[in-house]
Formats: sequence, structure tokens, C-alpha cells
Amino acid sequence: MKQIIFATGNQNKLKEIKAILPNFDIISAKDAGISLDIEETGTTFKDNAYIKAKAIWDITGGIVLSDDSGLEVDYIGGEPGIYSSRYLGENTSYTIKNQNIIDRLSNANGNERSARFRACICAILDDGTVIFTEGSMEGLIATSIKGENGFGYDPILYLPEYDKTSAEISPDEKNKISHRGKALMAMKKKLEGIYENTDC
Repeated sequence: MKQIIFATGNQNKLKEIKAILPNFDIISAKDAGISLDIEETGTTFKDNAYIKAKAIWDITGGIVLSDDSGLEVDYIGGEPGIYSSRYLGENTSYTIKNQNIIDRLSNANGNERSARFRACICAILDDGTVIFTEGSMEGLIATSIKGENGFGYDPILYLPEYDKTSAEISPDEKNKISHRGKALMAMKKKLEGIYENTDC
């Protein structure tokens, strides 16, 4: 089974990725003994995904995966976007972040509340090959925080087709339709194609 180091300290993301890529041995950078404070200086999700993957790959030279993702809210010009994890400060709780976004959309109605989760996955293979995949999940900003599943901004992205927020659907349902799930499934196909004749 091929080992992949996933460049994150977010255990929720790690759990999602392990569920979607069961044929690979996924470990965190921390589990691999790597402790880095990687500065995300890119201007796009793709830039930042590559920056994180490359920093880990430079140390390990093995297969590295990284993800950069966030929430884009059209009514407020695509914010928080690439600054999603740092919105209102890195140590600010998501309850505060989520309520702030709801408050900023107090005058928005219907499709004016359009928003999406967007994710970019970067893989750097053991030979240095770089692969990107992307995914998105469209919805509307809810009028209140709802749901106990998920994490981050999940409780405020309302999914009309489910009549629920992303935090109210099950983890299995979310993995099938989420931005990260779509990007990871695309990456899974690419990795399995590359490593089909190995022990992955």
C-alpha cells in the first residue's frame, strides 16, 4: 500500500481523505515527524495547495498531497475565499466567523445568498510530478447556523437539493457531493491510474 503524506494539521480533513482514499496509507505531516509552519503566500487555492505540498515534498521526497479550500460568498465579493481559515483571525472560532457572514448578508435574499465551497488538491509524486484536481459545492448562505456534522463553514452552507446545511447531512453523503470529495475522487482516479501495477 502506497503511503501518502497529507500536508495538514486538520484532523477533520485527514479523516475525510482517509475515507475517500482507502487504498492508500494516508498519514499527516505530524505523524511523519514533520513540523512546519508553512506560510500560504499564494493568491489562489491552487497556489497555496502547491506551496504546502512542495514544502513537505522537499523534506520527504515521497508522495505528498495537500488541499487548499474555502468558502466563497458572492454577495461579499467572494470572501472569505483563500483567507477562509484566517478570516477574522486564525484563532477566531467558526461560530463567530459563521455568524459574521450571516450578519453581513442580512439584506441579501434568494440567489443573492449564493456561495460555494471550493477545493484544490495538489499531489507531488515521488518522481516530482505535480498533479492538480479541483472541486466545488454550490449552495446558499443559510439564515442561521445549523447542524452538528462537518466543521468550519459547513453549518452555514445551505444545500437546496437536501433542504439541509452541509453540517446536517451525513459524512458519507457529504463525501459524495463535497468540494473536497469531488477533488479527491478525481485525484484518486489519477493516482490509481499511475500506480495501478504497484501494491497500492
